[in-house]
Amino acid sequence: MTRMPAIDAALIRQIAPTGALRASINFGNPVLASRDPANGEPRGVSLELARALAQRLGLALETVLFDSAGESVAAIARGEADIGFFALDPQRATQLRFAAPYVLIEGAYLVRENSPLKAMDEVDRDGQRVVVGKGSAYDLFLTRELKRASIVRAATSPTVVDEFLRQGAEVAAGVRQQLLADQHRLADARLRLLPGNFMVIQQAMAVPVDRGDEALAVVRDFVEDMKASGFVAQALERNGITGARVAPLSTS
Repeated sequence: MTRMPAIDAALIRQIAPTGALRASINFGNPVLASRDPANGEPRGVSLELARALAQRLGLALETVLFDSAGESVAAIARGEADIGFFALDPQRATQLRFAAPYVLIEGAYLVRENSPLKAMDEVDRDGQRVVVGKGSAYDLFLTRELKRASIVRAATSPTVVDEFLRQGAEVAAGVRQQLLADQHRLADARLRLLPGNFMVIQQAMAVPVDRGDEALAVVRDFVEDMKASGFVAQALERNGITGARVAPLSTS
């Protein structure tokens, strides 16, 4: 891990004004965070990055836990957290300031085995209902991109496939790893993923929009160090995450 210059106390207070680093953790994306099945404790790449940043700042870490990205974003907007982990999206720029992405993951479509849909470009048609997690990156993206298909919003991303089946909808959309897990969990439903992806999601650390340039620069430098040192790649491996890759180093 690269040795970073010392951060003065005033800047640390700007980053974490309560004296502890409060991290908003979203369980809606299993690539980033999940609950340990043995004890229910949070785990994942987000947790490991939050702990590493708290250690770098010399602060205790406090986690604020949510089941959806929308709730997690709102917590930062309300001043209840100092950092969060989200997909880059222009709609969130009014509430958050982002560092460069640290992980790239794919948004995918899932359909029933007997669905006539065979390719990504067949989804955006009249009469097609696409189920997404409310407020997720997929919701924000598809709301802008789909012109003919309609969107149905599940309460959270992990409940998308169950809602898709309950409503008899045509397509479920979300992070590939979650859809694959649901396909396995619901094997009797006979589901399949369409080949390819409808978006590549750039996952990034974010701070509240009212944090200054210097505070954001600390987070940006930290993220680049975590990528360059191999920390992010190792965290993905430690947490058994496949199908996601470390984002390239930022050139800006």
